[in-house]
Amino acid sequence: MWPFFLHTKLANRRPTLRLPALLALLCFCGIVIAAPDNNPEKSTLSLNEAILKTIEHNPELRAFDYRLKAQQGRVEQAGLAPSPELDFLLEDFLGSGNNRGMDRAQATLSISWVLERGLRQHYINAATAGSSLIKAQADIQQLNAAAETARRYLLSLAYQARELNADKSIQLAEDIIQSVSKRVKAGRTPEAELSRAQAQLARSQLQREDIVHELRAANHLLAAQWGETSPSFSRVEGDIFNLPEIASFENLKSRLPENPEFIRLMSSQLLKQAELDLALAQSKPSWRVSAGVRHTNIGNDQSLVAGISIPFGKNTRNPGRIAAARANLAKTDNDKHAVQIQSETALLVIYEKLQHSLHVISIVQSDIIPPLEKALVETRRAYQLGRYSYLELRSVQNELLDAHNMLVEASVAAHGYLIEIERLTGVSLSQTTTGNT
Repeated sequence: MWPFFLHTKLANRRPTLRLPALLALLCFCGIVIAAPDNNPEKSTLSLNEAILKTIEHNPELRAFDYRLKAQQGRVEQAGLAPSPELDFLLEDFLGSGNNRGMDRAQATLSISWVLERGLRQHYINAATAGSSLIKAQADIQQLNAAAETARRYLLSLAYQARELNADKSIQLAEDIIQSVSKRVKAGRTPEAELSRAQAQLARSQLQREDIVHELRAANHLLAAQWGETSPSFSRVEGDIFNLPEIASFENLKSRLPENPEFIRLMSSQLLKQAELDLALAQSKPSWRVSAGVRHTNIGNDQSLVAGISIPFGKNTRNPGRIAAARANLAKTDNDKHAVQIQSETALLVIYEKLQHSLHVISIVQSDIIPPLEKALVETRRAYQLGRYSYLELRSVQNELLDAHNMLVEASVAAHGYLIEIERLTGVSLSQTTTGNT
């Protein structure tokens, strides 16, 4: 059993992106977590090992670390208050008349600062909402990377199953050669039939060789997900015929809001709301207050001074930015509705295709392969007795091989649909029912 574990709450691979949540998710999905195996001679790879390698080393995922660090710097910057200003003013000196020289000079030393009136908190809120959005985008990117790894893992597993079918084809071809050889020796069949049987064996061997090359290529594609150019494995673990029990469509549809895309839209909505609040706060004029001490040379007197500066004019100084922020906020509501329609439609289409694949698998396993296996036994016996021709024997054999290939392809398709359902809904389909081949 190798259940896919794609889930909307996939944590990113770095400590800042909740790696423990990922491990908990893997356990929840029924996958045994083992310590990384650094043995270079290891020849098999499990799905959870492939996913963990991808999350840890995929170059596209690592880029989000830098984006998060940059955004954390913006959050830190947003929390800094404006620096106060120190002012020095010298008046009534080096003039004319009574103001000649420095005798009547007045010196004022003051400190002034801006009254933010809550503006700094709006900067912090906007920067924090930006961090949440980046984390949501990282979750989506990680989920997509995990889904792609699962698809490539499935491709390798599919070629392994096709390789087994190719072995069956070779075995059946060898059995036919034995049967034809007996008839040729008995003088009941021309040698041309033996030559045809030997040619069929060669074709089957060529087909197997082609599958082996495709399997190696698939393993390289899988290893590339974590930046490995020479795969440290030659086989992947799993049984292509193990399929989970599927929940109802309504149940799966109810889980769509857990899709990371919806979480991203929620984070985007929070960011747009914070940007609107900031624009509204910035539209209010900033007040500046000051306080200090004044020294007058005449009489050598000192006095305190204080002041306040209030801009006047229109109350709203940010109309364009406010209008843009309102429009962006409204757009997120529209985007959520659009994504909901697209997700429900995609889920329905994939669910119907999955149901069809499961039906094909059931029919092939129960109503096609067993009768054909029985027919092959009877046809081989009849061929030995001279009742059936070589063409009839080959026809039954090909029908049986086609049925096995149909079973493999339907199982591959079903697993592919499962990956997409888990990516869309976040539902981990860990309950399985084992198919017999």
